[in-house]
Amino acid sequence: MTLTQVPVETKTWQWQGFPIRYQQAGETGPAVLLVHGFGASSDHWRKNLPVLGETCRVFAIDLIGFGFSAKPTPGDPIHYRFETWGQQIVDFCQQVIGDSAFLVGNSIGCVAAGQAAVMQPDWVRGVAMLDCSLRLLHDRKRLTLPWYRRMSAPLLQSILGNRAIGYFFFSQIANRRTVRRVLQQAYGRKEAVTDDLIDCLLTPAFEPGAADVFLAFVRYSQGPIAEDLLPQMTCPVLMLWGEEDPWEPIALGRELANFPIVEDFIPLPGLGHCPQDEAPEVVNPLLQTWLDRHSLG
Repeated sequence: MTLTQVPVETKTWQWQGFPIRYQQAGETGPAVLLVHGFGASSDHWRKNLPVLGETCRVFAIDLIGFGFSAKPTPGDPIHYRFETWGQQIVDFCQQVIGDSAFLVGNSIGCVAAGQAAVMQPDWVRGVAMLDCSLRLLHDRKRLTLPWYRRMSAPLLQSILGNRAIGYFFFSQIANRRTVRRVLQQAYGRKEAVTDDLIDCLLTPAFEPGAADVFLAFVRYSQGPIAEDLLPQMTCPVLMLWGEEDPWEPIALGRELANFPIVEDFIPLPGLGHCPQDEAPEVVNPLLQTWLDRHSLG
């Protein structure tokens, strides 16, 4: 028997004086917080919220700088880095959920979730990572590349530091044609790249401050990587990984499964970088099984 999907509510939370948008579904069961990836928002979980909300209290947040949350000027006073987002997640658990929560992240959302689990382990019951960002342009990882590849990224980052050039670069990306092309590359299931998805990702790009946040993050090559966080985490970790992910190769992702805290690594055939949106009928049951296992008692 198929359960009736629960309604999803959109709400606003004031964090450090800034309005933060989040969505919520479900009234009973364990608390679950969904954390989107770079350039996305809580809308990227629109196929998961009402389903998981049948058995859980599910929340999806727009990290500061993304979606329809505030986008203050970088460094004034918000720095767009994982320590900031990790603190935001912890504060959300404490102030909005009022309970420890399971965190489910996609891409850079996995790193933000892992940062939160390290900062306040008592408030994080577990972390599910969907195609975790490997941060291949991180300063430390670039050192392993050939010299010509080591130099190209810093050069581009320096060029984008010019405000006029950076804004022009952003304008060339923030349009329907480019977004569709990027998604067609990232998604294993091409049919999942719909007009609705493009609207979800593109509309917040026209919010004031969106370009500054984008440029601040593409120039950010420091902070934690998954290899730093996993050894410090004390909660169970589940990893789901699209086998067709062109940005975060599954072969490199499998190496993260060697950390003892990772209890399971599940490859997802035919899926790309955002499996929760590409194939919710695959991902939702896997998440539900994991949540059930760790919610007993």
